[in-house]
Amino acid sequence: MNYLAHLYLSDAHPESLIGSLMGDFVKGGIGDEHPYRVREAIRLHRRIDSFTDAHDTVLRSRRRIGAPYRRYAGILIDVFYDHFLACDWAAYSPVPLDHFARRVYHVMSLHQQGFPPRMQRSTAYMIGTDLLVSYRDIEGIRTALRGIEGRLRRPSQLGLAIAELESNYAQLHADFSEFFPALMQFVADSDEHPVAAGTGRRLVR
Repeated sequence: MNYLAHLYLSDAHPESLIGSLMGDFVKGGIGDEHPYRVREAIRLHRRIDSFTDAHDTVLRSRRRIGAPYRRYAGILIDVFYDHFLACDWAAYSPVPLDHFARRVYHVMSLHQQGFPPRMQRSTAYMIGTDLLVSYRDIEGIRTALRGIEGRLRRPSQLGLAIAELESNYAQLHADFSEFFPALMQFVADSDEHPVAAGTGRRLVR
């Protein structure tokens, strides 16, 4: 899953929000240099990614991606699913997306100096472009894909892959709507002491 989904699925504590993003930037063992909540959020991030990568609905979505972009299907579906989450946000959270995003940006700004360098750059870009809210719009997704394209080592023309979203929009949206409640349930079942998040996910138990 991409940034918005991981943030939403955290328990909304500041350290959990940080860890939910840090999972993309910390590889291997998780050291004690990170606070407990950050470590737990990184572990949850990894469990979410493993669950997502193996799920039949997500695999079906990836098969919808045309041959020119098939090698990037995982990246594309992650971003496309964030688009659908942003569009359908009111169905999943009582807190408006722009309010949720502002809180995330505030937390990241306060703690940014302690992040790994790549995460510092990514969160600065997220804040500077209002990335989370921009996911609601096709143009915002196009911009996000161009940003990813610029970070890839080999030429990909990933910015043009917005056509994959536009041509498969209804099918991909249906896939997301089928998958995301299952992911929410997986996260709820993973929580030892679940707490309803006032700014992120709601419990589905």
